[in-house]
Amino acid sequence: MPGININKTGRSYACWLNYENYAVNAHVMDFKPYFSAIVLESRGRVLDMAAKELVRAAKGIFGNEAPVISRQTAEPHITISLNQQLLYSLGYEGFAITVSAGGGTEEIKITGADENGALYGVFELLRGIGSGKSISQIEASQSRSAELRIAEHWDNFSGEIERGYAGHSIFFKDDGFVSDTSRIKDYARLLASVSINAVCINNVNVHKSETLFVTDKYLPDIARFAGIFSEYGIKLFLSVNFASPIEIGGLNNADPLDTEVIRWWEETAARIYRYIPDFGGFVVKADSENRPGPFTYGRDHAQGANMLARALKPHGGLVFWRCFVYNCHLDWRDRSIDRARAAYDNFEPLDGQFDDNVILQIKNGPVDFQVREPVSPLLGALAKTNIAVEFQITQEYTGQQKHVCFLLPMWKETLDFDTYAQREGSAVSRVVDGSLFGLKHTGIAGVSNIGDDENWCGHPLAQANLYGFGRLAWNTSLSSAEIAEEWVKMTLGSDADVLETVVPMLLESREIYEDYTAPLGVGWMVKPGYHYGPDVDGYEYSQWGTYHYADHKGLGVDRTKATGTGYTAQYHEPNAGMYESLAECPDNLLLFFHHVPYEHVLKSGKTVLQHIYDTHFEGAEKASDMLAKWKALRGRIDDGIFEEGLKRFELQQVSAAEWCDIINTYFYRKTGIGDVLGRKIYE
Repeated sequence: MPGININKTGRSYACWLNYENYAVNAHVMDFKPYFSAIVLESRGRVLDMAAKELVRAAKGIFGNEAPVISRQTAEPHITISLNQQLLYSLGYEGFAITVSAGGGTEEIKITGADENGALYGVFELLRGIGSGKSISQIEASQSRSAELRIAEHWDNFSGEIERGYAGHSIFFKDDGFVSDTSRIKDYARLLASVSINAVCINNVNVHKSETLFVTDKYLPDIARFAGIFSEYGIKLFLSVNFASPIEIGGLNNADPLDTEVIRWWEETAARIYRYIPDFGGFVVKADSENRPGPFTYGRDHAQGANMLARALKPHGGLVFWRCFVYNCHLDWRDRSIDRARAAYDNFEPLDGQFDDNVILQIKNGPVDFQVREPVSPLLGALAKTNIAVEFQITQEYTGQQKHVCFLLPMWKETLDFDTYAQREGSAVSRVVDGSLFGLKHTGIAGVSNIGDDENWCGHPLAQANLYGFGRLAWNTSLSSAEIAEEWVKMTLGSDADVLETVVPMLLESREIYEDYTAPLGVGWMVKPGYHYGPDVDGYEYSQWGTYHYADHKGLGVDRTKATGTGYTAQYHEPNAGMYESLAECPDNLLLFFHHVPYEHVLKSGKTVLQHIYDTHFEGAEKASDMLAKWKALRGRIDDGIFEEGLKRFELQQVSAAEWCDIINTYFYRKTGIGDVLGRKIYE
């Protein structure tokens, strides 16, 4: 369980790079002749890693040694090469895989537009083998969707991880840096295998110790980590404290327009780049949840972000500036103030005022990573500002890696959502790939879900979220089903019963979790602070702005322009009108946008109250069904992985039943109206 980190050779540790699983696929032996030698036409740190990966795969899949040579051979082989002409057709990090058979040449050729492209091409070839493709199916030319694909860690120097559910940090321990970096290298390899090209290793809530990461005291150790990631084409970023000039710089303010503050950050940036020449830049949480920021000095977020960006610009650095900015000291009595409005209200008026090396990082929903939220309207509102969409891979509000909750369907809903920013066809995916607004920098950020547990993610199926995040960030057009099937084959094997059980389980798991937790988009009915388990009124009278307004007549938040907070008006038409209209609003978001009576009839024909009863009973029953289905896989998947999963499915079953009983009882007590089917509800 947490903190195991003992058996680095186990199948759960290998994740989807479990090459023994690949060896039993239908077409695998057709590839074996090509793994007799690896021709590496150019040299470089990342290219060398690409070649080493093929050598490793040859041993793991076929049991043979594959020498790395520099010249072509008449024997079948795999070639890794670079061709900068691909930059014009595929862009940076693009790659092509071709197969030549006959005519005296037996070759699989992986050509990268640059070193990262070549490495990604190698992993694409191996993914094809691992997912059962034939040689004729592995030819491909691929380009990236999002330019920057960053895994952001909320790790603290103590070794604890904020919102971490898989053990402790792999970077830090007891206010120090880990000395054994072998696991960090293994992690870099996992990230590169799904085309992640950036990582931020410390918490956005930067504490006293981590504030010193930008100083000579700690930069040598951070440079050591950066060197490991750079071998896999991954740039290292740091979360920084906006108040650093005060806390460690000896200044009396952190005003972004103060010349001494500006000079301090310029000197700090120069120092970092002396240690880490390919340093990526900063991730910043400012003026949010009591973190310091430019508001203290009467400045706006553009002025704060630009000051840091200008310090980094001479070195090629970037600033990821988080848009998670809201008043966390609200009065629950005042229904006119709406936390959901905050990101748009703070940042939309500043569109076009940010420097070109600032990237605004926007959460997928307007509140905080709930299992069901609408897409943030800010994702379609900034036509002149670089943006990245932020997903939460770690399951803070979605079962904390004790429950299976495959998040790809949620992320796909976000990426496929049509913002109508430039009429129909303005999907969020076109914002993050740069094609909609022609932005200079775009990205997709994911809050990491890994720790030092042997299997990295706590729940063995939670690995699918990390894998899927990388795959979707690379290619936003992939479907959740494609990604789920790839992951299962590469991680658990290609047994037909395993595929027929686990793939549907993953695809259905988010809706199952939604069924037995908070209904119809209202969100939040969780234990304060901890965010695990039901507490219907836990946040109802708090300062955090996360209310459901349930009384004896109805529930939900009126966010309409006509009678509520006006949040619906932040969307472009026709989305604004759809959400404004009680008749047109999708049922699964009804309570996010409207306060309605319990007797309100949904499009399904059920009342809101009966829907709550039905979904909670059905969700708990489906959680039990998942446990039974997992038990049926005993002997068909690795024993260690099976046992890890079994403990968590048993826990999910108990938790789902608790959610069902507490939520249903709460609303029965509010209304006095029973379940039409007469099922047991506690009084």
